[in-house]
Amino acid sequence: MLTRGSTAPDFSLADQQGNIVRLSDFRGRWVVLYFYPKDMTPGCTQEACSFRDVHPDLQQEGAVVLGVSADDVQSHRKFTDKYELPFPLLADTDHAVSEAYGAWRKKHMYGKEFWGVERITYLIAPDGTVSHVFTKVKPAAHGDEVLTAIRQAKQHESSGAD
Repeated sequence: MLTRGSTAPDFSLADQQGNIVRLSDFRGRWVVLYFYPKDMTPGCTQEACSFRDVHPDLQQEGAVVLGVSADDVQSHRKFTDKYELPFPLLADTDHAVSEAYGAWRKKHMYGKEFWGVERITYLIAPDGTVSHVFTKVKPAAHGDEVLTAIRQAKQHESSGAD
């Protein structure tokens, strides 16, 4: 997993429309890069909708939201259409980006062990470094939590503190 201050690895992934999205396209802006297990599942739907609900505030702060899971473009399109998500969901079907960010992990459920995407969010600063890592995510309130972190980071930045 990446840590605060490390450089966020660049990537190119297709979004729900099949457009290629690169992290480097957003250099100079705050990026909320959130990894989630699966489209249309209860926790992931809560998390996506929490970002949808604060999206205007995030945009006002100059931030872009990018969701990443191992689901394909078609699944992402259905998910964004059903819940009117105003941000890209990126298809990491080979989980290479999830691996690079430490979100591809061994998981346990109902006595079975399997590999999958762990719910992790990275707040990436305009200079391309990791500003904050969220690992204990409460899906329903996560959008507000990230918005608060951006505002605090910007306030810290403007005060000239290190």
